[in-house]
Amino acid sequence: MPPYPTPRVGGSDSQTPIEPESPTTPGSARKRAGAETPAGSEPREATAPGTADPATRERRVQRARDPEARKRALADAVIEIVAEVGIGRTTHRAVAARAGLPLGATTYYFPTLDDLIAAGLAQATDAMTADLHSWDERLRSTPDLAKALVELVAEYLIDRRRVQIEYELYVAAARDVELRSFALAWLDGLNDLLVPRVGLDAAQNISALVDGAMIQSVVTGKPLNEPLLTAAIKQLTPPAPSPT
Repeated sequence: MPPYPTPRVGGSDSQTPIEPESPTTPGSARKRAGAETPAGSEPREATAPGTADPATRERRVQRARDPEARKRALADAVIEIVAEVGIGRTTHRAVAARAGLPLGATTYYFPTLDDLIAAGLAQATDAMTADLHSWDERLRSTPDLAKALVELVAEYLIDRRRVQIEYELYVAAARDVELRSFALAWLDGLNDLLVPRVGLDAAQNISALVDGAMIQSVVTGKPLNEPLLTAAIKQLTPPAPSPT
């Protein structure tokens, strides 16, 4: 007699042994569950069926179908992380978590951390350059340089989150030389806008004044004092040459 009673099936008096499960090859259960990613394919986000609301599921589907959107999300995330902790403490894992993407997506699109950081800086610099081009267009069409410049600065300061991230990068350039290209894109770009209009010396003075006013607003959380800044810029602006 066996040491344990054989389980009964279906309530019958006859004893029917339960047959052992057929062995499975290592990893087969994971493959059936979709946990393994085929070689050369993009990592997928792990989601439990039925746990996400329809809007969240739709966003995941759209993002999975748009590799460029994933790259932009990772580039945005790496800039946020670098601004907070510096380049030396930035990791693939932290960037993936901030972007809401699987860890494998970071190395799928950006094989090395240097590639990922470079992509983030390039995206941030491109956005800054685009803003400066827009400023240039606005300044070309105004007779009052000081007033228009202050209006542009005030509009820029509306998006506080973006401003804080960019100024954290700006300050971090003092310790991370890799970030100096971003800082110089702002400093050189603003000077390039002003030099043709006011000359080199006045452009440098106005740039320093505007930069200080923006930092003061970011640090204190107070709105820009537009009348005061406008008056100060006008004092630094050389008089227009009189017509001959």
